[in-house]
Amino acid sequence: MKSLVVVIALIVALAVQTTLSGMMIGGRVPVNMVLVAVIYIALAFGAVTGMFAGAAAGLAQDALSGDIVGIGGLAKTLVGFLVGVLGAQFIVSQTIPRFVMFVGATLLHEAVFEALHALVEGRRFALKMSAVLVQALLNAILGVIAFYIVEQGPGIAQRRQMRRASFGKRRF
Repeated sequence: MKSLVVVIALIVALAVQTTLSGMMIGGRVPVNMVLVAVIYIALAFGAVTGMFAGAAAGLAQDALSGDIVGIGGLAKTLVGFLVGVLGAQFIVSQTIPRFVMFVGATLLHEAVFEALHALVEGRRFALKMSAVLVQALLNAILGVIAFYIVEQGPGIAQRRQMRRASFGKRRF
């Protein structure tokens, strides 16, 4: 069941990311949905699942984007593993620690991604910090919202049904 959830989450993230990048001018989207999914999976299911999800999602994203295949896969594999390890070592069940984890993981991903591109292409390492910080903040906001929806979603529907049922029983 866990594997099915992970695969569906990655497919949805890839579909949304490629759809959004096709609509943007220049193909750059300020949110990396695939990275958000990998970080979420690593926090929710652990280091090994995060590592495999990062590898699969990164390679798929590389293949779909037409970029050098393997660079995104390696960067997301590293992020998935480290987030899973840190998530197991520290308590990241509250909003602020999760937010920090998403920001830090995005910064690490972009640094590794750009460093590998510089190494492969033989150019200088150049990281556009303003764009990376915007992406890190947006990824963190999206990731925290995803955790909130998954954790509170079933309870919200049940509470709503309970209120409807109790409202119908009232006598005036």
